[in-house]
Amino acid sequence: MFDTLGDRLNSALDGVRGSGNLTEDQVKKVTREIRLALLEADVNFAVVKEFVGNVRERATGAEVSRALSPGQQIVKIVNEELTNLMGGTAHKLAFASRTPTVVMLAGLNGHGKTTTAGKLALFVRKLGKSPYLVACDTYRPAAIEQLQQLGRELGVPVYSEGTDPKPEEIAERGVKAARDAGHDFVIVDTAGRQVLDMDLMEEIKRVRKAVKPHSVLLVLDVVTGQNAVEVAQAFQEYADYDGMVLTKLDGDARGGAALSVVSVTGKPVKFASEGEKMSEFDYFYPDRMARRILGMGDVLTLIEKAEQTVDKQEAEAQSKKLMSGKFTFEDFLKQMQMIKKMGPLSSLMGMIPGLNKQLQGATINDDVLKPVEAMITSMTAQERRNPKLLQNPGRARRIARGSGTTQQDVQKLVKQFGEMQKMMKQMGRGGKMPRIPGMQGRR
Repeated sequence: MFDTLGDRLNSALDGVRGSGNLTEDQVKKVTREIRLALLEADVNFAVVKEFVGNVRERATGAEVSRALSPGQQIVKIVNEELTNLMGGTAHKLAFASRTPTVVMLAGLNGHGKTTTAGKLALFVRKLGKSPYLVACDTYRPAAIEQLQQLGRELGVPVYSEGTDPKPEEIAERGVKAARDAGHDFVIVDTAGRQVLDMDLMEEIKRVRKAVKPHSVLLVLDVVTGQNAVEVAQAFQEYADYDGMVLTKLDGDARGGAALSVVSVTGKPVKFASEGEKMSEFDYFYPDRMARRILGMGDVLTLIEKAEQTVDKQEAEAQSKKLMSGKFTFEDFLKQMQMIKKMGPLSSLMGMIPGLNKQLQGATINDDVLKPVEAMITSMTAQERRNPKLLQNPGRARRIARGSGTTQQDVQKLVKQFGEMQKMMKQMGRGGKMPRIPGMQGRR
């Protein structure tokens, strides 16, 4: 979601990256462009003003590093100020000394609150906890059904009493049921509304008083832009939340809400939800997000995703085969399936330092892999192991029909696969990586 902002900020910084010295005029110019980039990204005006002021003051002040050129120094300052703007450090869950830990979710309808309940349940289970869900939305039967469906999919029990009892009574009995059953982590999914109203706020206060949660998380859909900031401010007094969950960070919104909410509310973002899969949910790391915005990558998150989703021995075996240049279409299919498990392709690209800039303008998403996967799965086992067989036009036509592609698509894939084998073999021997045709960004 930060692609446009990242492009604008990097464009502003490109003029000073290689500067031997930094003049006052250069600082004024770069901070003016940063200001415009942030405003266009829908960042709160007051937040922009403070951010730009901090960057200008530090860039023109006495702050000096012997290891960095003046141009590098301002990039470092912008990176640090972006990190500070989003909260500085990650704020992780605190677990109760006496179980169960109770977490209450608040927010408006449509912001992903019930889905977040399921994602959080899966997240804490990976941490060794035994989650339990409590359905307290007595206004929307569909919300209760959705939570129950998520519970069945995840194998997490859901406590529900339907829509008749008061939400605070359901919550209180739900926490007791979880305790009696030996669960150590309870997630209370409260009701939402389409708009803010006093009934909703009073109800949240009652539920909060009844269960005395160890943490209250406000779920915010960043696609709603500045409205998300207004919602966060409105919930402060009544929900008294201690952290936020930002949803739809993989969307096409300008991202201003994600950069504004911490500064405006004084509350940290604790979690980020970047996709539709239940596993696409993690702690929010301001420093990593700042690096991604500035095109500096996020290798730590990439490594963590790989460790969580990919079998280490299988990955090592595949890597050796890949670098030998002897890999087949079967191996290539396994590699694609590993990558797909790690999350949206566009998100992964942003984690590799410098890659976003190299592929600027190119369309990179999961749809890119679908026709390739379809062609490979339409091949026989013999063809996947011996790509030379696919030089036969009859075989290529059969695969094209089976995969919904053209014969030319199949022939192009076979040709590119051969080039990739040669390239990886060359890299495995310590040679330089050759230029890959067709990888330049298309506008």
